[in-house]
Amino acid sequence: MMYESSKKIIVIEDDDVTRDLYLKGLEAKGFEVIGAQNGLVGIQQVQEYAPDLVICDITMPDIDGYSILATLRQDPLTAVIPFIFLTGSTTKAAVRKAMELGADDYITKPSTLEEMVRAIATQLQKQATLQYWCTTKLQKVPKPVSTGKTSLNTCPKSIFPSIPQLKEVFDFIEAHYHQGITLCDVAQAVGYSPAYLTNRVARQTGETVNRWIVKRRMAGARLLLQNNNQKVEQIATALGYQNVCHFSRQFRQHHGLPPHAWRKEHQEQM
Repeated sequence: MMYESSKKIIVIEDDDVTRDLYLKGLEAKGFEVIGAQNGLVGIQQVQEYAPDLVICDITMPDIDGYSILATLRQDPLTAVIPFIFLTGSTTKAAVRKAMELGADDYITKPSTLEEMVRAIATQLQKQATLQYWCTTKLQKVPKPVSTGKTSLNTCPKSIFPSIPQLKEVFDFIEAHYHQGITLCDVAQAVGYSPAYLTNRVARQTGETVNRWIVKRRMAGARLLLQNNNQKVEQIATALGYQNVCHFSRQFRQHHGLPPHAWRKEHQEQM
């Protein structure tokens, strides 16, 4: 099977013989390949050439594969590049560490060229599918719905924590939460992979991106329910829900009451 030459792969491997074998084999399969003899060179090449995929040995003398992956995942320009580890270890601890850092796959050495090509093909297909889905989803995002006197963007106090590193994430959610956005939309907007963004936000806030989207919608729902007499169906639509039952169920999970009952209770207190 041949692959289009536009698919660029960087192979980071300190053993010259092994690296050359991989480079020649992948080039014969139609890939554009670049070799890096150590971790520092590998990081520089990934940043310079922005490849479609990175293959990286774990055990290297200067910078190990784990550190390389951690560095690339911290840079928005390289965080979304599929990353496959080469490892001589099959222990659960080694595999778990690789996955926790955000590796997309791992190949156990020694491996055949065909095993490597299959792993590459799987990751490139996943990346293409994700990009297509995200692009299609963004094209279908509905325009904001007018809600009458009460604006969706007049929440009295921000629900988001003040974390400078996540400001762009929360700003996007604040601006688009009522448009039916998902994790994929937020990830594309800020230049991270969905998996990496989920881990980063959860690590710093204790909540997932999807959870923050729902929290912001619930804040908007409380504002609209308490300050105008729109029907629950209209409020659900204004908040980006395609199904009023989904909205009502989610609202009840967060507040212990369905929207109608919550409105009645809180309007009586005003």
